[in-house]
Amino acid sequence: MLPARRKARTLGEVYRRFGEVDAAETSPLSARVAVALSESPEALRAVEEAPARKRHPALILAVLHDLALAGRAPALAAAHAAGDGDAAAAAAVETLRQRPDAVGEIAACRRLLTDETGRGAVLSPAVSEAARRIGARSVGLIDVGRPAGFNLQVDRVGITYSNGQSWGDPMSPVQLSPSIVGDRSVPTRAMPDVVTRVLVDPDALDVTDHDDARWLRACLPPDQMKRAEQLDAEIELASSAPPVLLRDDLVGVLPEAIASVPSKALPVVTTTWALSRLSPEKRLRFVQRLTDAAADRTVAWVSAEGVGVAPTVPTLGDRPASGHSIVGLTVIDPSGRRSEAVGRCWSRGRMLAWLAGS
Repeated sequence: MLPARRKARTLGEVYRRFGEVDAAETSPLSARVAVALSESPEALRAVEEAPARKRHPALILAVLHDLALAGRAPALAAAHAAGDGDAAAAAAVETLRQRPDAVGEIAACRRLLTDETGRGAVLSPAVSEAARRIGARSVGLIDVGRPAGFNLQVDRVGITYSNGQSWGDPMSPVQLSPSIVGDRSVPTRAMPDVVTRVLVDPDALDVTDHDDARWLRACLPPDQMKRAEQLDAEIELASSAPPVLLRDDLVGVLPEAIASVPSKALPVVTTTWALSRLSPEKRLRFVQRLTDAAADRTVAWVSAEGVGVAPTVPTLGDRPASGHSIVGLTVIDPSGRRSEAVGRCWSRGRMLAWLAGS
């Protein structure tokens, strides 16, 4: 006998679950707003003005936050500033009731972006290691699949690891404090000169654009002040050295991105939890594109992806979905491709176990 098919949740049930379960511990204000929306037929009808795939509570709450930050929902902005959950809930319902078209318009053209910050602590030693192995004095950084482009500033951050090691610029507005797991030190050799910064993503944001920078802030719940401070620092740093933006298919535009790196510099492609959005077949095409681009020059690929997500990168016998990710270093040149797992990391790079030899 076939099991009974579980009844699909209504939109109201989805919002209530988000408030009572998903957001309850991380953002009490967002939790209160989501529950209020779940109880308002008018608010839910306004949510339905957005395309079906754009009705997720986290995205709609980000849209409301964006309207507040833009001065288009002053009562909601005041409630956010005061940290008043009840007032924010009432203002959110009223904003949706009064501005359903604006909510639907913003939701249709934006993608929810979270956990964009803090990855330099994993990328910096791996990029430096790639340059050391090739003997490169300069690199061109090409980040794929992270719309904010913060990974392209890895040479300009300051890092203090939990074992006392330090790296980078102690005066940088972005200061990271990752934990080291295990007893192996992270190599903290100097980063080579970065001569090119290229961001590849169909939804790439221009952090020097006021609307794009505001959207990044809107994606954070308004009561997460520490994360907002770190995000502002990342935006400040990226704005002072903005990358070239290639708003195109992640795989198809790779040759163009690599070709933009001067011939004397090493192209270093970085991916951080980006390939999981691609099908397994497209991940293989990604690697093939890298290989094609390396027909007449050396290319390096630094990856931080879930276990088994990055093709060719060893998994060290770890199981997929095991709670950590593999930091991979792949070097491709006309003679072939060599991939190594140089580290494990947890919490999107906030904890790192370095594995490669010093």
